[in-house]
Amino acid sequence: MSAPNEESTGAPREQFSGQTGFILSAIGSAVGLGNIWRFPGVAYENGGGAFLIPYLVALVTAGIPILFLDYAIGHRFRGSAPTALRRLGGRWGRWTESLGWFQVSISFVIALYYTAIIGWALSYFVFSFDLRWGDDPAGFLLSDYLEASNEVALTSDIVASVAVPLALVWIAAIVVLTLGVSRGLERVNIIVMPLLAVTFGAVVVRALFLDGAAEGLNAFFTPDWGALSDPNVWIAAYGQIFFSLSIAFGIMITYASYRRRRSNLTGPGLVVALANSSFELLAGVGVFATLGFFAFQQRIPVAELETISGIGLSFITFPAILSQMPGGAAVGALFFGTLTLAGFTSLLSILQVTSAAVQEKFGLTPRSGAMAIGTVSALLSFALFSTTSGLYALDTADHWTNNIGVVASAVVMSVLTVWVLRRGPELLHHLNAVSTVKLGRVWLALVGVVVPAVLGYMLVRGIVTVATEGYEGYPTGFLLVMGWGTLIAMGVIAAVATALPWRRNGHDVQPWPPYPTVAATEEN
Repeated sequence: MSAPNEESTGAPREQFSGQTGFILSAIGSAVGLGNIWRFPGVAYENGGGAFLIPYLVALVTAGIPILFLDYAIGHRFRGSAPTALRRLGGRWGRWTESLGWFQVSISFVIALYYTAIIGWALSYFVFSFDLRWGDDPAGFLLSDYLEASNEVALTSDIVASVAVPLALVWIAAIVVLTLGVSRGLERVNIIVMPLLAVTFGAVVVRALFLDGAAEGLNAFFTPDWGALSDPNVWIAAYGQIFFSLSIAFGIMITYASYRRRRSNLTGPGLVVALANSSFELLAGVGVFATLGFFAFQQRIPVAELETISGIGLSFITFPAILSQMPGGAAVGALFFGTLTLAGFTSLLSILQVTSAAVQEKFGLTPRSGAMAIGTVSALLSFALFSTTSGLYALDTADHWTNNIGVVASAVVMSVLTVWVLRRGPELLHHLNAVSTVKLGRVWLALVGVVVPAVLGYMLVRGIVTVATEGYEGYPTGFLLVMGWGTLIAMGVIAAVATALPWRRNGHDVQPWPPYPTVAATEEN
């Protein structure tokens, strides 16, 4: 009996128009804000040039294998994370579906605060033209722009300067999502990704010709070989690779499900991973060349600069540099324009995870699904992250979501697939049947052994650290609400969504048969 297709259970599934659109969209998801402000600081603090060794090892042994796992699950079982994982689970499908909804809830939470950061970048794009932050970028960010409260506690006071750009970002994102995969997501990425490469390339080139740029690059690339004996450096490398590739929280499962039946998976996956890592290295060059100029102006070593990563780097240190840089207004517009574009393409992929899952569970069209998810998300985003406590709420939710939620999702998914359900060989065969770059059983070992071991250690260490030491000195009550409360909310969303009935039989569609069958392959 042949497997039913999508047309027999509802409307035909959307698809990317071709391989180029998929690759650019996947790169657009992977290349985000963290590539620009996280990687340079992580590399510098963990051995400089020597960090590239554990970074590449982590890419090969964890990043790419989990990326391929996401691709295999999404493409073979043709659905969003809950749908695909339910089909993967077979008779245990209801339990595996809950993991899919947990991944959806992760994306849902990330979208709420990620949109706020894009709104900040959009505001600073406008501020760049007159260098509005003046001589005190820190005071401008915290007091004038964010109007951050002195006390770390949730407030309901809306900050207009944050709410307006936040509204613009949400409107743009909802409009793109309502257009669907090929007419919305794909077209935006085809336009934005080349533009992103050009604008950020211009920023890097300008940075390389600044006074002190060479000293900044020396600080970044000079290897500290002794760091390689520190286990924390290796953990940092795995964490950076893992967080930067948009894996294990539904994005790549969803994107792969929109590919045609006989679509190359491993080749494009390697392109996406290489492009993401190349952009991170380019970001490191640009950031540290600029920091070298800043240190030169202050007559201090680069090592004595206070902020070299994160929000402080982008919205405090860089504005201070731009105020001293020849042509700072133009460079600032390019830099914050780059942040906005990089963040927006990643945001679209995050929102598509939630929208696709809701569409399939409740039988909605792409337009109605995008409108429903977009409206609810926008309201919550405004309530939590456009207030005077938005900075603290964002910082806390991000830490718990990424360091505990996403890591836990990856560990459970790899163990579940390889050891509990024993679907690893089937997924390996599927990848090899449709792809140009063939994988061996070492891929199963990496997914089933290396990833759970390394990420399991990261997960335990992350939980113990925040449970015993807290986070950033924030009050315990605040951490219970915005940290642990965020994780609890994810679990509740996953449980409720799993318990709700399906509005159509899309979750019962069988996977594509192997091409050719395993038996036929073995005979040949």
